[in-house]
Amino acid sequence: MKRIFAVVCCVALCAVPGLAQKKAAGAPMTDQQFVNMAAQIDMVEANLGQLAQDNASSQDVKDYGQMLATDHTNDFSQLHAAAQSANLSVPDAIDTAHNKAMIAPFQKLKGSAFDHRYVKEMVAGHTKAIAMYKKEAADAQNDAIKTYAQAALPVLQKHLDQAKELEKSGMKKK
Repeated sequence: MKRIFAVVCCVALCAVPGLAQKKAAGAPMTDQQFVNMAAQIDMVEANLGQLAQDNASSQDVKDYGQMLATDHTNDFSQLHAAAQSANLSVPDAIDTAHNKAMIAPFQKLKGSAFDHRYVKEMVAGHTKAIAMYKKEAADAQNDAIKTYAQAALPVLQKHLDQAKELEKSGMKKK
């Protein structure tokens, strides 16, 4: 059962950026496709950050979750402003597929099981998100979207670096 769960989580967290990478191999992603993916990422990360605060056993993981909830909520506002400037729409709710694949499985985890899975998925997810944002920062059709993607990269990199540090530290309990 744990293997099935691990596979589902990995596939789910990799799906959105994976679509972006497939697009990168062929035709570039449209700005609207990027906005849709970025919005889903922000909403999922903010939601999972809140779950981390509630379900993690490690104070470091709880603090990391708080940072993600705050940063991705702020990023969603920046994305919304950039999309509005580019006359693009922004999804305002997590779609069923992302909710079912990415959030629901974490709602069943508590304590160290949550900590380990969450940190592992944050490393994988942020690695793929950075690749997607770098591609958009280079290839966006609209300057507002390009500027947004460029501005978001340092925060995503900070998230990845901190997730890797948590992974290395073994998420010490406090």
